Amino acid sequence: MTEPNHQIILKSRPRGWVAESDFGWRESVLPEPGDGDVLVRAIYMSLDPYMRGRMDDAKSYAQYFQLNEPLQARVIGEVVATRNDGYKEGDTVYGMLDWADYSLAVGGQGLRHVEDDLAPLPYYLGALGMPGMTAWIGMEMGATRPGETVFVSAASGAVGQIAGQIGKIQGCRVVGSAGTDAKAAFVVDDLGFDAAFNYNAVPDYLDGLREHAPDGLDVYFDNVGGEMLEAALDHANVRARVIVCGMISQYNLNRDEMTGVRNLSHINRKRLRMEGFIVSDHNERLDEFMQQMAGWLTSGEVKYRIDITDGLENAPAAFIAMLKGENFGKQVVRIDRDTPQ
Repeated sequence: MTEPNHQIILKSRPRGWVAESDFGWRESVLPEPGDGDVLVRAIYMSLDPYMRGRMDDAKSYAQYFQLNEPLQARVIGEVVATRNDGYKEGDTVYGMLDWADYSLAVGGQGLRHVEDDLAPLPYYLGALGMPGMTAWIGMEMGATRPGETVFVSAASGAVGQIAGQIGKIQGCRVVGSAGTDAKAAFVVDDLGFDAAFNYNAVPDYLDGLREHAPDGLDVYFDNVGGEMLEAALDHANVRARVIVCGMISQYNLNRDEMTGVRNLSHINRKRLRMEGFIVSDHNERLDEFMQQMAGWLTSGEVKYRIDITDGLENAPAAFIAMLKGENFGKQVVRIDRDTPQ
């Protein structure tokens, strides 16, 4: 194979909001697989908020991206060359690979086969992928009981969609927040939430919660942090559970710009349980999750919306737009334009 391999690299570490100038574009020579290696041609690539943290050089649960090297993401692709007995040319796989046309999975590490007749391929980056499993684990931690009220922030996003629908499956009243009237309507009309509000259209977040969750909150699935977390703590019932999945409102702020949560005393006064988690700590349950989620998708109990951007070259702009809440659904980049959406 002599065609060039296009890659997107991290050119500089953002200070505050990510800019397109933080990314670079380069061509490289396609690598030759060594013993055990698998060369994968990318079809779809996932963009997720947690990647913003990996652009910094601070120590965290995941290794930060290296300057002047390709960024990594979860990618669905086709095996085009292999020296690994577990994979053959033409196999559809997914794994943590480069922002690139082609990636080499050394030793086949982290690759999994895709049952591409189970669901559309992008679902393996969303409902059947890391976002779906994140929602599944988080809602299990919330220990919901039928009749309780669950609040999900960023409800139309990759994780929020699933978390809310699991709440409905568990017999709860589910309320969501989203950034536009259209997104709020989508989670009610299409996903079956009981209520939702546009957080940009209410006087303050607490007013939105009081209107749409008049009986208080028993579980808060937090994807936003900051002022939304503060409002949820104010509105939480005694012994409510706060499951901290993400804090996207804070990711692009310098430390002195971050919103301090001023009412943590509620944790004591209301006897709340507040717990964070990382989905990769539960990788041993991946098969269990996929079996249950596949059943929900097949039965129609769970629906899912994907936001697809075409072209590897457009990934930086799509990533920045996602961080600003401009996507509608799980953000995916279609790298192989010949693949039908």
